[in-house]
Amino acid sequence: MQVAQPVLGILTLYLNNKKHLEERHIYQRMITEGQKLGLDVFVFTPMDVDYKRNKIHALIYDPGQRKWSRKWRSFPHMIFDRCRIQHSVRFEQLKRFRARYRNMTFLNRPLRDKWTVYQTLLGKSRFRPYLPETTLFHNTANVSAMLKKYPTVYIKPINGTGGRGILRVEKIGKDTFYIQGRKLNRKIIPAQKLHKSRLIPYLIGWKSGKRFVAQRGIQIELPSGRVHDYRMLVQKNGQGVWQVTGCAGRIGPPRSITSNLHGGGQAVPMNTLLRQIAPIEENLQEIRQTAEKMSVEVAAYLEESYGALCELALDLAIDRNGKIFILEVNPKPAREVFIQSGDPEAYHYSIVRPLEYALWVYKHKVAPS
Repeated sequence: MQVAQPVLGILTLYLNNKKHLEERHIYQRMITEGQKLGLDVFVFTPMDVDYKRNKIHALIYDPGQRKWSRKWRSFPHMIFDRCRIQHSVRFEQLKRFRARYRNMTFLNRPLRDKWTVYQTLLGKSRFRPYLPETTLFHNTANVSAMLKKYPTVYIKPINGTGGRGILRVEKIGKDTFYIQGRKLNRKIIPAQKLHKSRLIPYLIGWKSGKRFVAQRGIQIELPSGRVHDYRMLVQKNGQGVWQVTGCAGRIGPPRSITSNLHGGGQAVPMNTLLRQIAPIEENLQEIRQTAEKMSVEVAAYLEESYGALCELALDLAIDRNGKIFILEVNPKPAREVFIQSGDPEAYHYSIVRPLEYALWVYKHKVAPS
């Protein structure tokens, strides 16, 4: 009797209505690696689902021919949800799909917004030392109170990704502030001085009815004046256990307040950046191990709190004293940071680990006993 091959469907969204797939090259790699592991992998979006027939017009990749094609497929045994938040009809279709098929085996469920995740982590004393003070931007009074406490405050969209819509407000005199940031289309807003009387109307205009948080700014400028942070990727492995896959440093472009690669940032090995604050190797290793241990614990705790997760990227700031801060948690991380930082091993594992985990899930939770 032939044993059925486990099937993983990667759920994603089209970038636009022309059916251009985001992260196509990553999925090619995943399908190719899946074949080697004995896992049948295809890609689909909510638009590709025929609800009446319970069939999927799936995107199939043939590594031998290096070609994509379409094929009607039955529903997979497991779903790896790679959909990022969009403001589009496609995202509304996704919400309907998730609701209708919520009883299927998902490797990962949606994580909550930045504010909810912050509050969840704040509820556990273990993580409090790593959390920069954050508040909901209800009105300008909260932001004003933060600016009285801290010289720099970041205003971030509650659901933003890729550094979009972030504003940095820095106090440079009794009533004078420096602001700079990135619009929602990632366009850099050059630094400008504002008097206190003009700052409040500016912030109200920036918020324009959307939901934002205000977060204490951590000093992350390098001697060159550029900002930097760290991207720590933790994933479930083939034993169903959380593990660090890799960590890379990111340096923002000149005049940018964020280090995101899509916004022109560059990736470097974590230790290269850490040496600027911890030239002694033992101190460097201690900081790194602390960051890795904490990141794995955060992933496990958020999974306990919100349901299935299989990978998370934590954006970390490490200040000049070696103190670690969690800037945000990203449930749908890209992988290019490891190629750009010259870490092909971490890049390889970033592709393969979710597949190995899918096989573990199939064996322990899906396969008929």
